[in-house]
Amino acid sequence: MNNDLNTLQPYPFERLNALKAGITPADKAHIALSIGEPKHEPPAFVLNSLRDNLDRISAYPKTKGTESLRAAIARWLESRFKLVAHCVDENTQVLPLNGTREGLFSFIQAAVNRNNADAKTQNAKVLMPNPFYQIYEGAALLAGAEPVFLNCLPENNYVPNFDAITEQTWRDCQVLILCSPGNPTGAVISEATLIQLIALADKYDFIIASDECYSEIYFDEEQPPTGLLEACKTIGRMTYERCVVFHSLSKRSNLPGLRSGFIAGDAEIIKAFLQYRTYHGCAMSEPVQMASTLAWSDETHVIANRLLYRRKFERFLDILDGCLDVSMPDAAFYLWPRLPDDDQTFCRKLFEEEHITALPGQFLSRQAEGTNPGANHARLALVATEIECAEAAQRLKAFVKRHYG
Repeated sequence: MNNDLNTLQPYPFERLNALKAGITPADKAHIALSIGEPKHEPPAFVLNSLRDNLDRISAYPKTKGTESLRAAIARWLESRFKLVAHCVDENTQVLPLNGTREGLFSFIQAAVNRNNADAKTQNAKVLMPNPFYQIYEGAALLAGAEPVFLNCLPENNYVPNFDAITEQTWRDCQVLILCSPGNPTGAVISEATLIQLIALADKYDFIIASDECYSEIYFDEEQPPTGLLEACKTIGRMTYERCVVFHSLSKRSNLPGLRSGFIAGDAEIIKAFLQYRTYHGCAMSEPVQMASTLAWSDETHVIANRLLYRRKFERFLDILDGCLDVSMPDAAFYLWPRLPDDDQTFCRKLFEEEHITALPGQFLSRQAEGTNPGANHARLALVATEIECAEAAQRLKAFVKRHYG
């Protein structure tokens, strides 16, 4: 077996299960705030499409996907990120994925060059935010690269301090992974910073892979989060060299089980990745492609979805009334409070006394530059119903006041 498998760390939810083992929680209904699995109703027209086209399951799907799906994705990108009409070529710049998790993992395998004898290959690095989605780290390790963790700290609004990265690290970088809006912080990287990073990618010859799967969960309809392709447009970079973005229907359309997303950007990168995926055997089934085409073509259900999250966040924070050091995120559906105690101790006691599952922040991060940026934080996913989230906020407030005054 691949020796690099031994470098993988336990997944956060394995660690969470171990943390809760042996506890008999209070006799209250369980409320899970730990996993980012949307619980809102999926759009009925997507489910109807799946049912109506099940007979297409008998056909082998194309890895490249149908032209109608790629076209729907291209038009959505142009509309959502204010790009020039028909500037995204659905034939060369878009590729469907079985969700961003699968796509990000396989992309890093294809993108890291470990075969040449030059110094950049020998010291191949994949840079990623810290805390982070653990797929980034696992993908880098199994591609034979070194993960480099970029701390996301409150003093920098939970965005990495890219100015502090050494020139040698930039020289060794093969892929820079961004997550904006961030998981778990909800922080959004500004357009000015994205433009700065594009210039660095040109100077040091690396790929920017931007995970934007939370981009459609935001709270001000007039200020949606900026995307990497939008930053490219601002500087007139309409071929998106060295830039790719990942999007998903999981959060946007409450369809996590559909496993449907896409990668878009630099045509040369997409061409090489398509070749990899042809061997990888990961084509999306035709019923899923047809349902996805409809989902990317409709915004009404997405706007309604945002309204539900906005109401839950406002109500949750209103109930807490400042008892925790936490504020409204820029976007996404997580709260990232700073805790008055060790995060594992806090989450364990919270589960025992209030039957609420929260995820300790250090399970989502690594020690880097002398600190673990997830320590003394917890990730709270407001994915349950509004009533359940309000009940969780009441219990959390009582818990904090009981233990920490």
